[in-house]
Amino acid sequence: MKRKRLDRDIGWGFQYFPYYQLRLDVEGFHGLASMIDIISGEEFCWDFERAGKAPVSGGGMKWLQLIPDGKSRLITAMYKPDGALSVCYIDIIERIEFDPDGVAAFVDKYLDVVFTPNGEYSVLDLDELDAALASGDITKNQYDAALKEGKDILDELCADIPKTVERLDRIFSAVCDITANGAEPMMTKYQKELIERGLIK
Repeated sequence: MKRKRLDRDIGWGFQYFPYYQLRLDVEGFHGLASMIDIISGEEFCWDFERAGKAPVSGGGMKWLQLIPDGKSRLITAMYKPDGALSVCYIDIIERIEFDPDGVAAFVDKYLDVVFTPNGEYSVLDLDELDAALASGDITKNQYDAALKEGKDILDELCADIPKTVERLDRIFSAVCDITANGAEPMMTKYQKELIERGLIK
């Protein structure tokens, strides 16, 4: 199982962008929330059968990441510069941890669910989950737990996608209000290194 930080320091290069992390208790959500403010960069899209090309990163986009209390999932809602949800990607996770700089990290348990606001959704990487069980990387109990969490996500989030999008939009608005009204972005270890080297202020 891979361990990934919520500032997405590997693969996406998000360590260069403002990263906010907070405990959030609002209507419809209780748990850990984070926001990546992608202030620059070229647009990158994923292709969907019905939604077509949907942007997932690029200048002006924001990533809202949510780990609800009592759930084994990370919800990543990718918002376009106009504030509309583009794609929602949900990782099924084993656990959450915190690095010395305070940034949360999750241990990914292979299985994922993705949906778009138009109602298109799919389950991804079941083959990777099966391979992990066959290789002994995960136990049968972990395998069964991942499948159950995947089913719960489909039942709770994908059975009525317009309702889920409305709820995510409310949470997104609440976090944007917090970040716009004095909340300071976290100083991640990568930003500290860049400051020490004189590459950013």
